[in-house]
Amino acid sequence: MLLWAQRQKKEWIIKPPDNRCDELARSLKVSPLIAQVLINRGITNSELGNAFLRPRLTELIEPERMPGIKNAVERIKKALKNREKITIYGDYDVDGITSVSILWQVLRLLGGDADYYIPHRIDEGYGLNIEAIESLAKSGTKLLITVDCGITAFESAELAEKLGIELIITDHHQIIEQENDNSHSLPHACAIVHPSLDNSYPNQDSAGSMVAFKLAWAIANEFSSGVRLQPQIREFMLSATSLAAMGTIADIVDLRGENRILTSFGLKALPDSRLSGIQALLETLGLTGQKLDSFHIGFRLAPMLNAAGRMGHARLAVELLTSESPTRSMQIAEYLKEQNEQRQKCERKILKEACEIMVRRNMNHPDRKSIVLAGENWHIGVIGIVASRIVDKYHRPTILLGLPSGQENAEAENAEQIIAQGSARSIPGFCMISGLKACSHLLNTFGGHKMAAGVTIESSKIEQFIEEFEAYAKVNLDEKDIISKLEIESVVPLSKFKLETVKELQMLGPFGEGNPEPVFATKGVRLASPPKRVGTNGDHLQLVISDNTATLRGIGFRFGKYEKKLLEREFFDIAYQPQINSFNGNTNVEFNLVDIQIE
Repeated sequence: MLLWAQRQKKEWIIKPPDNRCDELARSLKVSPLIAQVLINRGITNSELGNAFLRPRLTELIEPERMPGIKNAVERIKKALKNREKITIYGDYDVDGITSVSILWQVLRLLGGDADYYIPHRIDEGYGLNIEAIESLAKSGTKLLITVDCGITAFESAELAEKLGIELIITDHHQIIEQENDNSHSLPHACAIVHPSLDNSYPNQDSAGSMVAFKLAWAIANEFSSGVRLQPQIREFMLSATSLAAMGTIADIVDLRGENRILTSFGLKALPDSRLSGIQALLETLGLTGQKLDSFHIGFRLAPMLNAAGRMGHARLAVELLTSESPTRSMQIAEYLKEQNEQRQKCERKILKEACEIMVRRNMNHPDRKSIVLAGENWHIGVIGIVASRIVDKYHRPTILLGLPSGQENAEAENAEQIIAQGSARSIPGFCMISGLKACSHLLNTFGGHKMAAGVTIESSKIEQFIEEFEAYAKVNLDEKDIISKLEIESVVPLSKFKLETVKELQMLGPFGEGNPEPVFATKGVRLASPPKRVGTNGDHLQLVISDNTATLRGIGFRFGKYEKKLLEREFFDIAYQPQINSFNGNTNVEFNLVDIQIE
């Protein structure tokens, strides 16, 4: 039995009421509840409020302002003119897949001799690798453009130059800084496009797909004969907003500012996209004709696209997003759906094994500040998802390492030749990259973000790494850091959630990093009728609650075990997200339970 098996009690961080709500609500013509949420997000006047609630595509930052983009466009223009072979090299996740799809299609529309290359997740790993460079040189590539990777590819960049390939790097991952003067350490390339090359650039949190979108836009502008783009290019760039929105949401970047503008427009355009691959995805998932939000991308579309790279090869997902054949698109979409179902089974298996290892290794002790687990034959394409599940449950920085079959307990002399690949996921307040950097003398490679990273390590060094990473976490994490926190927008009576108010709440989307879906709380509620466990294993809980003002029906996913506890209590507190449920022509407000606090 895990010591952490019980759902960890969350600390509620309740935002205080603000006396500016009524005035802001009147100026924006919204309810005070929406005004309170806006103020909680630092939006305190009508100008900022209108920009947030009603984002306009014309407010996107001009592509020419992206650092490094001018040199990149000039080199690409030369390649197009001289009919040089161009290869776009992208990462295998959704951000990389959509980035490749955007740039490749623009170059093809402009008559370019363009191809794309995505490394195999398991066989090649993340980033620009030596073997791929050699292969591309032999195939005649003269200009290589990276998307969503390459900013730390020093060795590969040197090899490309030696083999006669000119390199353009477009990326958004963390740039290595010189320790002595904080200057950037950059690979050699004829152009580097990266938002962090200039600290004054307004959108430092651009996803790789946003960077690729801006480069494609700048290229299109360069070949435009007037103020407006050519009709065919313009039509594609509008469709490309949906691709960039998918990459941005899937990569969990901050959904404020420019990212909010792009994702908002891209989501609206998604259902009517003229890209056959998008329509095939929507049809396969039963989403055709529906209004889509960030949830549909993050939990429906993105997992299917990611399944290509996790379970097979991501090149298939790029083919889907760039195909002009509805028939071929449907074939790929159906296949990816099957792959995603296999991924889900694999995920459940690894999670079960990981929990068993935690018990066996006593890593479930409350005093531990980190979780590092290694397992045999864990699918490299799935362990990142499992690491996220463990973080969600136990709120500790987590690293999962996959070892080849039969090698978990290999002898040390043989283990030096065995390389484990791993995925790391963090919690707010703990920079995963800094933690890995502190243990870098034990790692073969590592890279990523503050919240997520990838590593490779010799299996003989895993035990020492577990000890040193835990020591670093203990120094850099306090007890308060490992308590899961829940941001509450406001404590309100249930009667506040009229249908029109909940519809207004949807104006605050798209939701994601930096703009989470609002969570509200009501204290002292009671059961209006006995709760009911639902789901295949009774994991979920249907319940009807009441306070002195109203009664609402709702669902608590994975709250099934609370059934008896709630029956034993007369009053309790709930945190929830109000939502609109439409069924059989009836529309009403329900709630999605987020947390329960029982004194």
